[in-house]
Amino acid sequence: MGHPVTTNPFIIMLINMTVVFAVLIGLSLMIRLIHIVDPTKSAPKTAVQPTASVPAADAAAPAEDKNLTAAVIAAAVAAYGCSEAKIVAIRPAGSSVWTNTARLTGIRNTVN
Repeated sequence: MGHPVTTNPFIIMLINMTVVFAVLIGLSLMIRLIHIVDPTKSAPKTAVQPTASVPAADAAAPAEDKNLTAAVIAAAVAAYGCSEAKIVAIRPAGSSVWTNTARLTGIRNTVN
């Protein structure tokens, strides 16, 4: 028992890779079995057709008052307790994930 069965690195590699992939395939089969016998799965719901119409509240809303928006933002900054904060400009945030992440990082680093 003190001697290894083989010292060939390629045979050892093949044995190790076989064990790894056998375990991965076993885990995959277990996950599929859990999905089949899942007791928490609810009955399938009937498909609801989405409507393309605009909600009534949005359609009836008047054009937004920019002065009111600025006042609300100023009140939120004042309520936060930043006495040295000064609002320079109010712009709508873009939809870019990278831009929003950069803004949040900048806010976290400057407001303490």
